Amino acid sequence: MDVFAKCFDFKRDLEVQAVGLYPFFKTIEGNMGSRVVIDGREVVMAGSNNYLGLTRHPKVVEAAIDATNKYGTSCSGSRYANGTYVIHVDLEERLAAFMGKPKALCFTTGYTTNMGAISVLAGRRDIILSDRENHSCIMDATQLSFAETKKYKHDDMEDLERVLEGSPADSGKLLVTDGVFSMKGTLARLPEIVKLKKRFGMRIFVDDAHGVGVVGKHGRGTAEHFGLEADVDVVMGTFSKSFAGLGGFIAGEDRVINYVKHHARQLIFAASMTPASVAAVTQSLKLMQEEPQHLENLRTVVAKVRGEFNRIGYSVGDEATPIVYIKVGEDIQAFQFWKDLLELGVYTNPVITPGVPQGQSGVRASFMAIHTDKDLARIIDAFEKLGKKYGLIK
Repeated sequence: MDVFAKCFDFKRDLEVQAVGLYPFFKTIEGNMGSRVVIDGREVVMAGSNNYLGLTRHPKVVEAAIDATNKYGTSCSGSRYANGTYVIHVDLEERLAAFMGKPKALCFTTGYTTNMGAISVLAGRRDIILSDRENHSCIMDATQLSFAETKKYKHDDMEDLERVLEGSPADSGKLLVTDGVFSMKGTLARLPEIVKLKKRFGMRIFVDDAHGVGVVGKHGRGTAEHFGLEADVDVVMGTFSKSFAGLGGFIAGEDRVINYVKHHARQLIFAASMTPASVAAVTQSLKLMQEEPQHLENLRTVVAKVRGEFNRIGYSVGDEATPIVYIKVGEDIQAFQFWKDLLELGVYTNPVITPGVPQGQSGVRASFMAIHTDKDLARIIDAFEKLGKKYGLIK
């Protein structure tokens, strides 16, 4: 049996390409912020995680250039070896202070942050409790860990309670959940999770990749949104979204972070964040703290766009997040809906199985602080036209 047989048997991409509906790996030829150029045409970008719109902020760009001029393009080694520069340490200290935790630790990507931290925090004889719709990096992390993983139904606190009741009382327990579920933009039911924590003695690890910089009074994420920062043991965040860079971090108690620092292979054996990314993230953090208008603008956009979606007939609720998910149906229908949106000048992201259950495929629109009223009008108009065409709204 040829180990590559599965590669030659895989035809799904070719089948979708043959009917002209392939939506992945689209090449962006120009980026003007809320507008991008695709296939030589300018379209509204409603599929970016650049929530605060800082990736083109002059101060962020300048900081990245200055750091490159000072330190070069790469640290050429891991944090464990020769890749810890003074700017890495400075960023971690700033993050810890911002998040209200004793210590923070940066990884090269958000994906490897979860894989490195979760896989070493839970070990043999421990139990990881994981929401069934957690991000794939959490799922991969649980597979790396020697702990037993028990999944509970998405957003179902009764099922979580059932799983906890069926777990040995003397086992260590780590509950891992997205703070903001990235596909549908909903918030974890953190208040109820915290109640179960106090009852069962578990620890809580919140992946707030789509929460930090976005929700909470100061942008500290889901725990701040609910007023439960002291009850969350470890918060994880990424830099490729609100922080306008690349990388990730965890924040928590000193000894907990120090343990991860000395055991996570994804930190010890991976090259560290480039000077440009460190500087961009540091400057973005400063802007979050010194220029609250970026978060205020995002909230204005979120309120406006959710109000408009609800007005035209979609039921998207009033969540505090900038992610709006529209369910279309089967995968092929979602691809067609996505293509029709693009033809109307709106770029979104298709969400298909296994990212969502069978029959619940659709498109994910995400919004930024820099979206203008003109941008939003085009987005809403496109969704209204196609919603009627596909029978999703009246």
